[in-house]
Amino acid sequence: MSRLGLRARVTAAFAVGAALLAAAMALFSYDLTRRSLLEERERTAVRAAFFDAAVVRSGLDTDAPDIAAVLGSLDTGSARRPLLHRDGRWYARSAEIRGSSVPEELRRTVSSGTPAVQRVRADGQPALLVGVPLSATVSYYEITSLREVEETFQLVALTLTAVAIMVAGAGAALGWYATRHSLRPLTAVADAAERIAAGDLETRLDPATDPDLTRFSTSFNRMVEQLARHLERDRRFAADVSHELRSPLQTLAAAGSVLQRRREHHDERTAVAAGLVADEINRFQRLVDDLIELARAEQPTSRERVDVAALAGEVCHRHGLPADLVRAVPPAGVRWHVDRRRVGQILHNLVENAVRYGGGPVAIRLGCDGDGTGVIEVDDDGPGVPVPDREVIFDRFVRGRAAHDRAGTDGTGLGLALVAEHASAHGGRAVVTDRPEGGARFRVELPGCAG
Repeated sequence: MSRLGLRARVTAAFAVGAALLAAAMALFSYDLTRRSLLEERERTAVRAAFFDAAVVRSGLDTDAPDIAAVLGSLDTGSARRPLLHRDGRWYARSAEIRGSSVPEELRRTVSSGTPAVQRVRADGQPALLVGVPLSATVSYYEITSLREVEETFQLVALTLTAVAIMVAGAGAALGWYATRHSLRPLTAVADAAERIAAGDLETRLDPATDPDLTRFSTSFNRMVEQLARHLERDRRFAADVSHELRSPLQTLAAAGSVLQRRREHHDERTAVAAGLVADEINRFQRLVDDLIELARAEQPTSRERVDVAALAGEVCHRHGLPADLVRAVPPAGVRWHVDRRRVGQILHNLVENAVRYGGGPVAIRLGCDGDGTGVIEVDDDGPGVPVPDREVIFDRFVRGRAAHDRAGTDGTGLGLALVAEHASAHGGRAVVTDRPEGGARFRVELPGCAG
């Protein structure tokens, strides 16, 4: 399970914090409101019960009191219901009210001469029961409905829950907004790092963007400057060494060509040795040329509109190959927004690799996919590339494919390494697969196709 990103975690923290705060405030508000309403309703019910008890006492203070008439004279409305206990019998104004509504403990308390109050449920509804002793044998009870209060509690609870949910949502929105602005400097760092990885070593952060990140921006810029200096020093070193090697190599190549031309004047062993020396000198020269090109590959990419189909035709002409090997879809003339020198080097190295190790190219296909990525494919008719070697064939200084099909020779790996370097400089990639008809298919993808 993948871990949530920083922005998602901060937003979740804001939402959870807001939800906890809102829940705490809602619970506190609900409890305070509930206690206040219940206490107020209880005080009102007690006052009304004592007043009605006084009326009942006056009505019963006769020789032959009419209990039903006395209870009927009470102005209790619909919320209060009177109940009288006299000489072991219960009297009520409504048949729905019975003595069983009064808990036994409360009845004993009132019968002992002490007024009492208790919350009960009458007919399935919450109610408040108030008991008032009138004499040793008479007790007055009044049941006050709490249904309206209970409905008020439900409405308050629903309202507070809705408010808590809205507060949690507002907290999440605030967290998302805050992280969007607080993480913007990190986004700028990520964008700068991507541009640097693409070869733009002139990229820098503005130290004045955020005063709190001035030290970070300054350190980042200093790191990039140090990296640029190291890369430039390495590039110059490789270029200088390669250029210094060219002069003695040219001398050796001239001497080797003289030996080659005079092979018939030497014995067989000397002639074979001369041929081997000439082959190694030629391979060494190609290695030096690749090193020089590799040093140049570290330079920034300079994009322009390039007719890649025409460029591929030029590469075929330089290698003595027919121009009809190039198959462009869409047709030739479509221009890509790429670095002409780098793409030319990609085509040259792929064609040379096919000529040298793959039995020659059988097709060079150019096209654009749906998302504007240019595709270069070079098919050869060689033995193919073993699957274990496909991951490293574009690395520097690995054995070439010739090691698998011709004993005694090997490739430097720099030619294909340069293909990967130039593809990466464009933000693309290079891969190798099997050709359906046999052999290998080298594929380079370069963003910037205008087709």
